[in-house]
Amino acid sequence: MIVTTAALFRVAYGKFAIGAYNINNMEQALGLFRGHIDAQAPFIIQISKGARKYAGIPMIEAIIRAAEQMYPQAIYAVHLDHGDEQTCYSCIDSGFYSSVMIDASHEPFEQNVAITRRVVERAHARGLSVEAELGMLGGVEEDIKVDEKHAMLTDPDEAKLFVEQTGCDSLAVAIGTSHGAYKFKGRQSLHFDRIEAIQQKLPGFPLVMHGSSSVPPEEVARINAAGGALDPSARGVDEDELLRAAALGVTKVNIDTDGRLVWTRVHREYFRDHPAEFDFRKPGAVFVDEYARFIVHKSQKLGSAGKLEMVRAALS
Repeated sequence: MIVTTAALFRVAYGKFAIGAYNINNMEQALGLFRGHIDAQAPFIIQISKGARKYAGIPMIEAIIRAAEQMYPQAIYAVHLDHGDEQTCYSCIDSGFYSSVMIDASHEPFEQNVAITRRVVERAHARGLSVEAELGMLGGVEEDIKVDEKHAMLTDPDEAKLFVEQTGCDSLAVAIGTSHGAYKFKGRQSLHFDRIEAIQQKLPGFPLVMHGSSSVPPEEVARINAAGGALDPSARGVDEDELLRAAALGVTKVNIDTDGRLVWTRVHREYFRDHPAEFDFRKPGAVFVDEYARFIVHKSQKLGSAGKLEMVRAALS
C-alpha cells in the first residue's frame, strides 16, 4: 500500500525513524519488500534522477508496482531523492510519487528558498509533500559533489526561517554525516547538539538524515578478500546512534551505500567461488536473500521493526 510520506512521519515522529532506501533494479526491490515484511516495518522507496535514467522511468515504476502485488501487506511511500526543479515537476505530474526532494542546497539561501517554494506550491496542489535541504553534506551521490572544505552544518536559526519561508514538509539537515565517497575516509559522528538545537527551533517538524550508511567493516573486508580495493579504515554512521537521533526528530534516514556494499560483496564472492559460472540469476537470488536480511537488521536499528500493524491502524 503506497501512502504519503507525511502520514508515515506523523506516526513515527519522536518514536522511531523510517528507513529510506534507493533502488535501481528488480533484485533490490524484491529484497526491500521481503525484508520489510520480515521485519514488519514501514519504509520509503527512494528513486534518484540517476535511477530513473539507468532503469528507465516506466521500468522502475513497473518494478515497484509488481513488487507491491507480490507483497500487498507492505506499507511504503515512494520518494524522489535529490531532485532538481524540473525532475521534481516531472515526478509531481506523474501521479506515482508520495513526495519529492528538491535539493537546491548548493545555491545561496535566498535562491534555495525561491526554488523550494516553487516546488512546494506545485507539489501541494497535487497533495504531495516536499523534502528540502539546508546545509551541505560532503561527499558524492549521483550528480551531487561537495568537497569537505565546502561541507557545512545546518544553522538552526536558518532552518527555522527556511521552513517558514518555503512551506516544505521535511528538512534534510547537515549534522555530521556524508554522502557515498567520503564514507571511505574515516569515522563519522553525529552532532547531537546541532540536532537538538534544530529540533528546539522546529518542534514536531520531521528532520531527514542523508548519508546514513554505517559501512560495516566486515563487509569491506569481505569485498577486499574477494578482489576489491576499498579503504579498510572506512566507517560510516554508528548504527547505535540512529534511535537517539530519532528521539530528537530525525524521522527519515537515508541508506544507500550499505546496500551497494551488500550487492558488491555477494557478486564478488559468488564469482570468486564459482569461476566457471555465468548465470547471473544465481548470485541475484543470493543478493535478494542477503539484502532482505540487511533490511531486517536496519529496521531493528531504526526502531521501525514490528511497527507495521501500528502504522496500518493509525492510517486506517
